[in-house]
Amino acid sequence: MNNIKRIIAELNSELVTIRQKLHSEPELSWEEYETTNYVAAYLENLGIPYRRTEPTGIIAELKGGREGKTIALRADMDALSVYEIREDIPYRSKTDGKMHACGHDAHTAMLLIAAKTLHTVQEEIEGTVRFIFQPAEEVATGAKAMVEQGAMKGVDNVFGIHIWSQINTGKIQCNKGPAFASADIFKVRFKGQGGHAAVPHDAIDAVMIASTFALNVQTVVARTVNPLQPAVLTIGKMEVGTRFNVIAENAILEGTVRCFDKEVRSHIEAQIRHYAEQIASLYGGTAEVVYEYGTQAVNNDVASASLVERLAAEHFGAEAYHVDDPTMGGEDFSFYLDEVPGCFALVGSGNTVKDTRWAHHNGHFNIDEDGLRVGAELYVQYALTWLSENK
Repeated sequence: MNNIKRIIAELNSELVTIRQKLHSEPELSWEEYETTNYVAAYLENLGIPYRRTEPTGIIAELKGGREGKTIALRADMDALSVYEIREDIPYRSKTDGKMHACGHDAHTAMLLIAAKTLHTVQEEIEGTVRFIFQPAEEVATGAKAMVEQGAMKGVDNVFGIHIWSQINTGKIQCNKGPAFASADIFKVRFKGQGGHAAVPHDAIDAVMIASTFALNVQTVVARTVNPLQPAVLTIGKMEVGTRFNVIAENAILEGTVRCFDKEVRSHIEAQIRHYAEQIASLYGGTAEVVYEYGTQAVNNDVASASLVERLAAEHFGAEAYHVDDPTMGGEDFSFYLDEVPGCFALVGSGNTVKDTRWAHHNGHFNIDEDGLRVGAELYVQYALTWLSENK
């Protein structure tokens, strides 16, 4: 294991170079063609067999020198429709409006270096390591597509990492049980009756319907969900009206629901529909609700998460393991955990001196690249340890 740490340290410059290259060339969900080509060429140079998934993505496999089980390591590759604000970094995005504002460039770089490291000790591996380079995490459809294309076939355990700017560099978090919330999307279309602003009694105002709904739907969580069950209902977008002196006929609201419990999830969906229909009816209008289930909650296997806690102490120091509440953010890693046990860890990259504590999905987002080594090594140490202890 000390040899692994040495190898990772020697590859650190290459690790940073890969991350910066990927950061400067962001590709959106389901458009990761050049990223896929880069990963494929890197694996081919190492001599690690791989296959492409459709339309983007890579599944590679490294068979060890000894028989054993199969563990999968996952990294996502897609960027976001975010304008990169910082101009003080030489590797900033080359494409305005596209940015690796969530750290997926780091994930891909860490897993590539992990693959290279594992390849150097291939004969010592007791089993098989599968590498999943996944597209489209940001739209919550990539993991499901990879599963459908055989990513988890024959796998016994799965492990993933997310770089995390809200944790200090060098820290590792891996909750036992709930880690990320389910993440759903809803759209509500209200229809009233348009008219002249000067004669409101002859119209049905969609602005009033939408506004009343936006205010009152918050009580779904505040007054109908058990306060011991975490839940969030957010309306992030509202489109209503066409002109200052025209009473709006149509309104469209879009939002998201986050929670950890399946029954709470179903309850909130039903309540959104109920509130929309009743409020629209109150004003004489109508409502249509489209509710889309996105990612499920990420619930880490306790034994797998406990292994991460042990590895953090053994390889990164007694104070390395970070304990914090689950996040209401969503992660489609949940689709892998539907297939086999495993866990999803957070690796810190926050550093106030280096100005890397910006929130994910922010145009200022950047990472402390000292955290890359921690992530790459954690991938390797988890795979080797889990395989050796689960023969």
